[in-house]
Amino acid sequence: MAVPKRKTSRSNTRSRRANWKATPVTLTTCPQCKAPTQPHVACPSCGTYNGRHYGVAERTEHQG
Repeated sequence: MAVPKRKTSRSNTRSRRANWKATPVTLTTCPQCKAPTQPHVACPSCGTYNGRHYGVAERTEHQG
């Protein structure tokens, strides 16, 4: 089994861990009701996506 030859320095460890950050959720406005929604997802407030109405999307809001 491979074993590290030297201890990883603090700067290398911290610079590697610096890339583990959360990105904010991307939001767009619904063309029908102008509510903020996620792209490529049916609008939770009016239930429309790509010009079609989906009633199921109205009843089940996203549980973030």
